[in-house]
Amino acid sequence: MIGQILFLLLLTATAFIAWRGYARILRNVSLGEAWEAAGATNKRWRNLILVAFGQQKMFANPLPAVLHGCIYVAFLLTQIELIEILADGLSGKHRLFAPYLGSFYTFLISLIEVLSLLALVATLIFLARRNLLTIPRFRKPEMKGWPSLDANLILFGEIVLILGIFTMNAADSVLQQRWPDVYPEAGPFVLSSFFSGWMQGLDSPILLILERTGWWLHITVVFGFLAYLPHSKHLHILLAFPNTWLAPQRPRGRMENMPAITQEVRSMLGLDAGADASGMSEVPEFGAGDVTALSWKNLLDAYTCTECGRCTSQCPANLTGKKLSPRKIMMDIRDRADEVGKKIASGREEYMKEALRGSGAPLDRTSFEDGKSLFDYISAEELHACTTCQACVEACPVLINPLEPILKMRRYEILTLSSGPSDWLPLFNSLENSQSAWQVTDARDAWTQEVS
Repeated sequence: MIGQILFLLLLTATAFIAWRGYARILRNVSLGEAWEAAGATNKRWRNLILVAFGQQKMFANPLPAVLHGCIYVAFLLTQIELIEILADGLSGKHRLFAPYLGSFYTFLISLIEVLSLLALVATLIFLARRNLLTIPRFRKPEMKGWPSLDANLILFGEIVLILGIFTMNAADSVLQQRWPDVYPEAGPFVLSSFFSGWMQGLDSPILLILERTGWWLHITVVFGFLAYLPHSKHLHILLAFPNTWLAPQRPRGRMENMPAITQEVRSMLGLDAGADASGMSEVPEFGAGDVTALSWKNLLDAYTCTECGRCTSQCPANLTGKKLSPRKIMMDIRDRADEVGKKIASGREEYMKEALRGSGAPLDRTSFEDGKSLFDYISAEELHACTTCQACVEACPVLINPLEPILKMRRYEILTLSSGPSDWLPLFNSLENSQSAWQVTDARDAWTQEVS
């Protein structure tokens, strides 16, 4: 009974902490502008099955893909054992499913053990790759400090989790023979039955302590992982599935039009005579200067980022020594969304637009202003270095598009701030004044007069 009460308290605390963490993520993603998914449903299912479940894009690098696959498959199948542990903890029983599944139960747990061993080997290799080998994408400036520690914490947690599984199963195998009334016959598990040979000489109380320690270690690490996930890059374990489903299906080289600009151009060309561009009540804000001007899908991309660095490792600008790192762009967007979300949640009037202070208006994404923007996180130098080649988009294993927020920020810089690199401005001025990329005195259609 005491064990059940402790388990229920731990489960309740984990659910509360996790709920607050995931609610924060949902709140921050909701800071973005409205966005609607478009495209064929069958293509979305294809992305979900091949990219999210099948890890298709990981196989551009076969070795990491196989290692990651070992951890991924072990993670999926271990959830079956986790369901049983939850049922055991709530009911006060032990191996609740074993009597009903018989030999299939033995096979299932044995398979989980084999996969767990492969996952342990993969985890140790990943730790070595991150900390002992000099792999450039793990050594970039944005990976110093918390991002590197976060990755290692998860890997160490996986090791503890797997050790807990084997300790529990090995001690259980011996206790099945000594206390059959408490520990039901579950058959010899393929790996833990081998390890249990080392425990045959131990006294039953010690075996009981080892079995319970492994059981509690397993469930505590799982609960800790669930509560920690909203604060980790490993949130992609959950968000990769909706993110791949929602991935835009338009050709990657096609940019989204801005309605205000489209209307203005059509009016200039006489294609929309009924529109009065000068009748707009206020000058629109073009592009995105902060996270509230990005779409919620852009923010979902940022929270889905695995920080694997494949985008940065393929970026030609980064490879030639320029400051741009697509991974850093997504990390900066996520950090700014966290900051804005926290300030809005505080409800403090100092974070409200000055014109609205004292008006009683609620503090939300439309009334928020703290004197900062995405440009405090992402420099103009980074934005200008992008060649829009789509290499980062192609490389991402979960279909994140780092290019889209880069283009939106460049639009804001050029069209709203009237800023930008000095060698770009003559081009834009010429396009605006004469609809030509070149600064020539003749009208663009002057040549037509010569042939008519």
